[in-house]
This record gives sequence, C-alpha cells and structure tokens, in this order.
Amino acid sequence: MAGKGELYQQRNGKWAFRVKASNGQIVAQSQGYSKRASARSTLEKLLKGTYDGPIIEPEK
Repeated sequence: MAGKGELYQQRNGKWAFRVKASNGQIVAQSQGYSKRASARSTLEKLLKGTYDGPIIEPEK
C-alpha cells in the first residue's frame, strides 16, 4: 500500500483530511470543511489517479 487518506473532525467541529505516506509521514493536510461529504469529495479528487490506499473515516 502506498499510503492512506484520513478524514477527521477538528476541535472546532469542522471536517478535514490528511494524506500520509506509507511511513506515516503527513504529506498533505486540508483546511476545515463544514460538511464531512465536502472534505471526503475533495480528498477523493486529490487522490484520484495512481493512489491505491484506503480512506480512513471515524465511526459515525
């Protein structure tokens, strides 16, 4: 696996994402989004192409 994308909720209640390399290093991090779906959609667009890792989301 090349790495992974992670969705998370910030302390202020907004949703964000980060992309981690396979060694765990954060290589990209987003701004806050008011909607979870917006953060996920942007992450999916960012990772489209050669990325083959999972997107990790917290339990609802």
